[in-house]
Amino acid sequence: MFKNIGLVLVAFLGGVIGSFVFHQYLSEDPYFNNPEQFSRSEEIPMSQVRHRPPIEEANQNLGSPVPDSFVEASENSTNSVVFIKNFSGTDSRRYSIFDYFFGQGMAQQTVSTGSGVIFSEDGYIITNNHVIEKAETIEVIHKKRTYKASLIGSDANTDIAVLKIEADNLPAIEIGSSRELKIGEWVLAVGNPFNLTSTVTAGIVSAKERQINIMGGDFPLESFIQTDAPINPGNSGGALVNINGELVGINTAILSRTGSYTGYGFAVPVDIATKIANDLIRYGEVQKAIPGIEIKEISPDLAEEMNLQSLDGVIVSHVIRNGAAEKSGMEVNDVIVKIDGTEISGKGSFEEALSYYYPGDKIQVTYQRRGKLNTVQLTLQNLLGGTGVINRSFYASALLGAKLETINAIEMDRYGVPYGVKISSMTRGYLNDLGFGNGFIITDVNDQPAKDPEKVGKFLEEFSGQLRIEGLTPGGRSFAQSYSVR
Repeated sequence: MFKNIGLVLVAFLGGVIGSFVFHQYLSEDPYFNNPEQFSRSEEIPMSQVRHRPPIEEANQNLGSPVPDSFVEASENSTNSVVFIKNFSGTDSRRYSIFDYFFGQGMAQQTVSTGSGVIFSEDGYIITNNHVIEKAETIEVIHKKRTYKASLIGSDANTDIAVLKIEADNLPAIEIGSSRELKIGEWVLAVGNPFNLTSTVTAGIVSAKERQINIMGGDFPLESFIQTDAPINPGNSGGALVNINGELVGINTAILSRTGSYTGYGFAVPVDIATKIANDLIRYGEVQKAIPGIEIKEISPDLAEEMNLQSLDGVIVSHVIRNGAAEKSGMEVNDVIVKIDGTEISGKGSFEEALSYYYPGDKIQVTYQRRGKLNTVQLTLQNLLGGTGVINRSFYASALLGAKLETINAIEMDRYGVPYGVKISSMTRGYLNDLGFGNGFIITDVNDQPAKDPEKVGKFLEEFSGQLRIEGLTPGGRSFAQSYSVR
């Protein structure tokens, strides 16, 4: 009896809540508030109404026909997607910008979950950086087996991370091409939303080269694939596959006011993700190639001000001293329209075009200056200003509660300093107690130049007495502070 009463109460409350939500939805609808605005100006005869054609007829008119089913694509991909658990060991409240776009906040919980994609048969797995962020222990679950995973590397600029588990003969996913992916193509999102493992949803590619300004890192790279395939919390790090079940993207975010799917999801293109993953596996760090410039979008106002006939391309806003662009003769306000023959429509396509190259690669850049087109060859540089592969020096210290790393060439140019050690990955520790935070740059310690992260870190760990630290805040302001250290 009480069970029946409980069911009635649940149904009643559900109806009340549903009515309230529906009323709220209608109250925001412009037609509900002003129906006259949407009234038809004339009646349309039924003979002129176009009915939806049968699927067979539609298939004849579509470049990417409506499939009979998604069975083959599902079978080719679901076995290659894993379930990931992130054990932080502490309160892992996550009030990041991803909470707004992806609804992944895990307030007052010590375990958060996500998805990953098997990249190789010997146990390398691609996922999102925010899925494994701040993890003390990571577990990967595949076909009911649980593996302890080690973090090979991560990149906040693209939100890509690589894990490794000790296993062989894993079903590595087939890699497709995001560059060949067309708007309007069918795609499937494969992952573990709401801890529901091996879930598949379908939709189409809604847009490419989309920027939604959610990436962290010093050089955020956003050129998302936008899709209406339903993506929800837990899908992060999962697979976006084409109709053949080939990987075309790594699901990363959704645009949502509720934290759940309400329309569009975003995935890192697979061509970018695999380049990042291969770099992390081979070098332990992403080998970013830079042209030595900073750029900005072309707005209608800028186009009018500069007398530009098109909004396509990007404007050079800053030329880095001794960088590749400066050496080639490029200047501020040059408008880049092509890279190696690929047309540049905006920041997304510019960043994606560059993301496939390595330091030392030569590219042809076509730009417009005062109405005239010019083409120059640039030799791309690494983050330290050279042209070779780099392994950036860093020192991680539990006592200091941070990772110390050398600053790059762009930061040297930006702040006007020849060297420095930057603080990142802050947790509770010595540097936090001294008042430092992520992004602070130490230039001198007790009047000695701070060039080597390990030397600086070990000195701070062992020093006692009067300590003086000089440097720059994340905003670029100089500081000099003295401390009495026991």
